[in-house]
Amino acid sequence: MIEMSREAFEDLVSQALDTIPAELTAHMRNVVIVVEDEAPEPGLLGLYRGVPLTERGDWYAGVLPDQISIYRDEILRTCRTAEEVVEEVRITVVHEIAHHFGIGDARLHELGY
Repeated sequence: MIEMSREAFEDLVSQALDTIPAELTAHMRNVVIVVEDEAPEPGLLGLYRGVPLTERGDWYAGVLPDQISIYRDEILRTCRTAEEVVEEVRITVVHEIAHHFGIGDARLHELGY
């Protein structure tokens, strides 16, 4: 397992967010991104919990924010180098944000995520 402080890992998540085009982040609504140490199941690097933008209707108001979790320990366990961690964090952040926009796993895999 790669050793990396929580602060350094959170910086990588922030850097990954900075790579998302402003045209997309401007449309992100009612969503929070958090770093958690442990994943709820082995092999899970990130998780989107919420209602995708494509499924929100007039009824969507006054709800708690959607949550994107990035699982630090699981990513550090799956990577062999610091460079792999940087890339995996970027891919995971993009993948989970795509779910917020209503893009499913099948399409993400077609796109290489």
